This record gives sequence, structure tokens and C-alpha cells, in this order.
Amino acid sequence: MASSSQQNLATHVRFDPLYHFFALPVVGLTVVVAIVHAVQRPNWFSAWLVALSVALVIVTLKARMYALRVQDRLIRLEERLRLRDLVHEPLRLRIDELTEGQLIALRFACDAEVPGLVEAALAKQLSKAEIKKSITTWRSDFFRV
Repeated sequence: MASSSQQNLATHVRFDPLYHFFALPVVGLTVVVAIVHAVQRPNWFSAWLVALSVALVIVTLKARMYALRVQDRLIRLEERLRLRDLVHEPLRLRIDELTEGQLIALRFACDAEVPGLVEAALAKQLSKAEIKKSITTWRSDFFRV
């Protein structure tokens, strides 16, 4: 969902209320309830409910992780294309040296900051967190998973 507010290091983390505050707690609580039920009434069906609830947790987490991996792949591609337009030839030849984390962090930097951040990231092997801390003018990204 798009928003008109500005992002920065403190506000760029995105929570999906239905996922983070409803689905995950319900799925986690279901595992606890199934275990309690299995302890109180030990039988094959209670054991099956525990196995099923654990499988539900795995499916819920894996579905989120798959979406995040696809998003990260798209961000890598998008940022490599963006960097080809924004950095000059010596740095352009080194774009492929940037790590996935560095590329993902660079997406928040405004166009004017990108060349300096790319140079620093390559020279000092800056981490994703260090790059984000170095950004002074954030480019908001509200269309994330």
C-alpha cells in the first residue's frame, strides 16, 4: 500500500498487520494449544494435531520467506539497472561486486547519494545496516512485502 509519509532509518521497517499481528500469533498459539491438548489427552489424534500445527507454522513462515526472496531478486535487478544509469564508468564496471545486502540497502538512497555510497560500500565492504545508516536523504519504498 502506498503512503505519502517519508521513510527514514527508524521508520522504513514494514509490518503487515494481518500477517505479523494476526496470522503469526494465531498459528503460534495453535501449536501451543495442540501441545497442551496432546499432553492432557495423549493419543494418535492429539499427536497428529501437533504435527499438523507445526506444519502450518512451517508453511506460514516459508510462504513469507518465498515472497521475500522474490522481492530481493527483483530489488537486485532493479538496483543494478539503476546503478548503471547513476554511476560513472569506473564504478559501473564494479556493480556486480556489490552483495545482495548492499544492493537492497542502496534502494533507499536518493539518486544523488548513490555514487558515493556505492564507492564507500565497495571500498569499505559496508554492511546493509551501515549503508542504511549512511543515507541522509531517503527514497521511500512502500511497495514491499
